[in-house]
Amino acid sequence: MPIRPARAATVPEAPGVYEFFAGGGLAGLGLAGFRTLFANDIDAAKVASWRANHSGLIHQGDVWTLETLDLPGRADLAWASSPCQDVSLAGARAGLAARRSGAFWGFWRLMQGLDAEGRGPPAIVIENVTGLLTSGAGADFATVCAALVEAGYRVGALEMDAALWLPQSRPRLFIVALRGIEGVEQAGPSGPFHSPRLVAAHARLPDAVRTGWAWWSLPVPPRRNLDLAAMLEPDAAVDWLSAHQTEALLALAGPLHRARLEAARASGERRVAAAYRRVRMEAGVKMQRLELRLDGLAGCLRTPAGGSSRQYVIVCDDSSVRARRLAGREAARLMGVPDSYRLPVAETAALKLMGDAVAVPVVRALSDGLLWPALTGRRAAA
Repeated sequence: MPIRPARAATVPEAPGVYEFFAGGGLAGLGLAGFRTLFANDIDAAKVASWRANHSGLIHQGDVWTLETLDLPGRADLAWASSPCQDVSLAGARAGLAARRSGAFWGFWRLMQGLDAEGRGPPAIVIENVTGLLTSGAGADFATVCAALVEAGYRVGALEMDAALWLPQSRPRLFIVALRGIEGVEQAGPSGPFHSPRLVAAHARLPDAVRTGWAWWSLPVPPRRNLDLAAMLEPDAAVDWLSAHQTEALLALAGPLHRARLEAARASGERRVAAAYRRVRMEAGVKMQRLELRLDGLAGCLRTPAGGSSRQYVIVCDDSSVRARRLAGREAARLMGVPDSYRLPVAETAALKLMGDAVAVPVVRALSDGLLWPALTGRRAAA
């Protein structure tokens, strides 16, 4: 009797993802083990960066121009980092009815179309600024959650600050929706991912939405061991402001921030601060102020607009003070991006790419701790 060869074990195919509003593909970097089936972004420069660092299919254009036939196969996960300007606490708070953040509805139209074709993804993640929790007096957050619950998803949210993994204060909201699969839940909210403002937003949800709510459970990461100084280029490799420019910049610091800087300078030790120029109201008058952090964290990276939102690095060393602008490569490190990532040549373009993105280790933690186990029934590889 002939001996039949043993049948090779079937290796499960890695979960597939559609990545909308993909930017330079930082969410894809965090979704380790997933296959990107399709990506989309409206910005030509960001699409060029995506192509320089990823393989696969990416479409440049407005999400409203896409149809379901443009989306190949069936994804296990749809990720949407929809534009945040209109719901950001730093913006005009126009909400989801506005042009940019309203792009969410272009994404949701596609999800509804996929459902009609039997190709709806079992997992959806919507990433945005925490301002979504209060935008429109809470109506925007409730509307997004209601749309997901009405489509049969179990919905929950996590507020995750990149500062738990990286030396950058960058809180972001992640709405996670699962259907036909189970994610790890807990009985009620608890820190650090269920913030008081998230709990308050949940309390404002309609009863029908709260019925479909889940308090997703995610492991708390080990204590971060990196600070801002570890992310920076060597002093000799960067351009510093002149003494006159430095003096003019530091003159913008208010009394409290100036006192902090003087204390750091007087210590004689090397101290590194991150700083932003911001407009503050003082006695009814708008004043431009320089605000510093000396706690080892950078402030939340933003896109450079006219230079005022570009972050500065202030170094006190041997009782002297030097200042310069944060470099694009340093911004990338603060987002958890490896130095092998190809950044745009122009500094402004690199800073815009990073300022509009999602931090890689945050996505990885969400993927490893919740999405991957739910979709595969097993833990992610280390």
